[in-house]
Amino acid sequence: MEIGKVPETVLNRSVFKQLSVSREEVLVGPAIGEDCSVVAIGADEVFVLSTDPITGTAKGIGSLAVHITVNDLAASGAEPIGLLVTALLPPGYEEEALKRMMRDLNEACAPLDVQVIGGHTEVTSAVNQPVLSVTGVGKARRDKVVAGSRMRPGDQIVMSKWGGIEGTAILANEREEELKAYLNPLFVDQAKELGRHLSVLAESRIALEHGVTAMHDATEGGIFGALWEMAEAAQVGLDIHLEKIPLKQETIEIANYFDINPYQLISSGSMLMATRDGEGLVEKLEAAGIPASVVGKAVEGQGRIVHQEDSIRSLEPAKADALYKALGKK
Repeated sequence: MEIGKVPETVLNRSVFKQLSVSREEVLVGPAIGEDCSVVAIGADEVFVLSTDPITGTAKGIGSLAVHITVNDLAASGAEPIGLLVTALLPPGYEEEALKRMMRDLNEACAPLDVQVIGGHTEVTSAVNQPVLSVTGVGKARRDKVVAGSRMRPGDQIVMSKWGGIEGTAILANEREEELKAYLNPLFVDQAKELGRHLSVLAESRIALEHGVTAMHDATEGGIFGALWEMAEAAQVGLDIHLEKIPLKQETIEIANYFDINPYQLISSGSMLMATRDGEGLVEKLEAAGIPASVVGKAVEGQGRIVHQEDSIRSLEPAKADALYKALGKK
């Protein structure tokens, strides 16, 4: 199999179909397009849980791990509480580097009011660079949980910020010298700073107050992958307009350099939100200083299309993220 998230067909055939145990407390379990699992803990409250590894980079992984996991909780309408952190370190990894990683992680937790509640730290020859795997725990009222399957035909799809945020920041950090030989060094420094925009907690809270049927943070597979996963979870079609999907110029230039599709580049920091009133939600987000755009709508049927000027293309299930293609180029 290729590097990255396994394809949807493999996930269904070789993962989901092998799982047969179910419990009545589990309200939302594993499924395409669902960011979290939901477990009832009483008549009115639920625990919301998510887990994610950081494998595409070794730089700034403490902060990345926090934001990616907390974003999943936010997309389900939960209040994040704590994180369980597993750190797998390669032989010879310096203690000072571990200390920096955990400081980075803690600095990301502080403004989100999220506590590290446990974990595991190990040096192992099974990895050749540090790997963080983080499980997030949140809580919510049962009637406030947002599930991906609830998007309906007619819902407008609002996108926050820009596509490819995380991938752009990772590539600017991992390939800094190479990119600075090709692009203006100041431009590359600006691309590195996009890593400051990875949290979607603020927009999730505004969206919940406004009213949404579904939310999904755009991670591996980029904006195209996230749109497909949302539609798959709800079993609806999509009508998307490419020119409405905003990209930073830094993302466009770096994608051109590596010959990758920016719409398939990991996009943590951007939230997709389905709502009956897209323009109203955009207005509220922008009033809070969060760029946003209505990029399309959910429609009846299984057709999932993207308009690009005078042409139409079909949206397809996500393949390997464009980040891995770029990192594989020497």
